[in-house]
Amino acid sequence: MVITDTQNAKVVYERPESLTDISTHYCPGCTHGTAHRLVAEVLDEMGRREHSIGVASVGCSVFSYNYFDMDFVQAAHGRAPAMATGVKRVFPDRTVYTYQGDGDLASIGMAEIMHAAGRGENITVVFLNNAIYGMTGGQMAPTTLPGMKTTSSPLGRDVETQGMPLKMSEILATLDATAYVVRRSLHNPAEIRKAKKALRTAFEVQERGLGFSMVELLSSCPTNWGINPLESLTFIEDKMVPAYPLGDYKVLEAVKAMKVKGA
Repeated sequence: MVITDTQNAKVVYERPESLTDISTHYCPGCTHGTAHRLVAEVLDEMGRREHSIGVASVGCSVFSYNYFDMDFVQAAHGRAPAMATGVKRVFPDRTVYTYQGDGDLASIGMAEIMHAAGRGENITVVFLNNAIYGMTGGQMAPTTLPGMKTTSSPLGRDVETQGMPLKMSEILATLDATAYVVRRSLHNPAEIRKAKKALRTAFEVQERGLGFSMVELLSSCPTNWGINPLESLTFIEDKMVPAYPLGDYKVLEAVKAMKVKGA
C-alpha cells in the first residue's frame, strides 16, 4: 500500500523495504504489526537491511521471519538470546537482534536473557510485553498484572500464591554489562514515535560496540484480554503503564553522548 498526498504528489506512507508483502497472522488490534514496522523502518533508515540477522522466538511472533525481508533464524523456545550470541560472534559485522514476547523472554528464556545481558553481548533485544501468553491460549505469564484474569488464573492473579509480575527492564538494568535498557509503549502515536527513537538508539548502541541493549514495548492483546482493540489501548494506558512505568532504566554515559539521527 502506498498513500500519497495528491495535491503535492508526494509519497507520505509506504511499506518499508525490510517488510515482506505478506499479510500477518496477528489478531486484529495486536500491536506486533506496529512493532514490526518500527524495526523495519529503523533498519531501512540505517541502511542495515542487507547486513542484519533477526532471531525469531516462539510465541505469537514465531512466524516473524516471514514478515521481515532480511536474513532470519528460528530459535527454540526461550533460546533466542543464546542463538543471537552465537550469530553475533560468528558475524560481528552484522546487526543481530532478537524479537521476543514476555513468555518466551521472561519465563522459559529467563536464563538466556539474564546471562546474555550479564555478559554484555553486543546484541539488541526487542521485547514485546502484553502481560499474557498469546499464542497458547491466554494463560498467565510472568508479566501478568496482579488480579488480572487469564485462562490459568480465572479468578485473577493471586500475588500471595502466584507472585508478583517480573519487571524485566528494571531487572536487567541492574546488571553491570548492560548498556541501554528502556521501556516504551505502542498505545498511541506519541508513544509509538518514542518507541521508534528508542529502537534506533538500541541499534546504534550495537553498531558502536557498546554492548547489550533492550527495548521493552508494552503491547496489546485484545483477543486474550477479552476486549476490543480500542479498549486494549486504554488498558495499556490505564493498567499496564502504572505497573510498568515508561522510561530509561539503564543508559551508559557513552550512549548519552551519542548523536543518533532521529533519537
